[in-house]
Amino acid sequence: MEHIYRFDTVRDYNALNNQETLHPLVSVIDFSKAKPRSWDGRKSVKINYGLYCVFLKEVKCGDIKYGCNYYDYQEGTLVFVAPGQVMEFETDGKVYQPKGYGLVFHPDLIHGTTLGKHMQDYSFFGYQSSEALHLSEKERQIILDCLSKIEFELNQSIDHHSKKLIVSNIELFLNYCNRFYDRQFITRDKAHKGILERFEELLNDYFTTDQPQQTGLPSVAYCAEALHLSANYFGDLIKKETGKSAQEYIQVRIIDRAKHIMTDAGKSISDIAFELGFKYPQHFTRLFKQKTGMTPNEYRGLN
Repeated sequence: MEHIYRFDTVRDYNALNNQETLHPLVSVIDFSKAKPRSWDGRKSVKINYGLYCVFLKEVKCGDIKYGCNYYDYQEGTLVFVAPGQVMEFETDGKVYQPKGYGLVFHPDLIHGTTLGKHMQDYSFFGYQSSEALHLSEKERQIILDCLSKIEFELNQSIDHHSKKLIVSNIELFLNYCNRFYDRQFITRDKAHKGILERFEELLNDYFTTDQPQQTGLPSVAYCAEALHLSANYFGDLIKKETGKSAQEYIQVRIIDRAKHIMTDAGKSISDIAFELGFKYPQHFTRLFKQKTGMTPNEYRGLN
């Protein structure tokens, strides 16, 4: 039976890494201080985190399993994990010394805060580890500076200002990560080249087969999986490329396809809706009017 290690508290994760617990809900970790470990000789280790975690890997690939051959930044890599996610590590089964830094915090830390209300905006917590953030040296220094500010506050006596200052610095840290991901979407042409073209081709193929009648409308999750990307990363990439969400882009292609099919006067609106993958014709009519300002029948009457 496969063994999965669980870390649901900051204190437990600190204990693993030989780190003093300065605050029960948040910690900045220097992995070089952790005791060398071998994970009981296992060559593949899975960890289920009950925490938000950000790991700064100091080497090109490190010990986390994620597509090393795609990486083009040497200085550092940031990997994000949300509560409930499982991260897989690969080792050679021998004792090794962890390296790098980490920020871990319990969801309770941000409960009721502005950051807590907007955590969903940091979509990179839903990325696959192969979609990690690759840092330049300048960006790495900014990240380390943010971690240093959080650590400084953790070393102060806890008072009624502590939570606000710690959470504010975490939010600053995450906002920088958003900026750096925007840069990555623009600069990593080799990794992202052709995604939009492949997306278009995927949709074209989808609508020229009987797949819509079999499985319904193409979803963002379906397209992302077909392109070997997580839904969050795929959505952010398409938004950066086109200015539209992936869902909006799919809807535009559905309407384009509908207009093409409507040239066949022998097909009723219900026939067209079914051919496109709509379960009910009225759903097709509603989307068509939302996107074009007229109903399918009104559009037909003008063409």
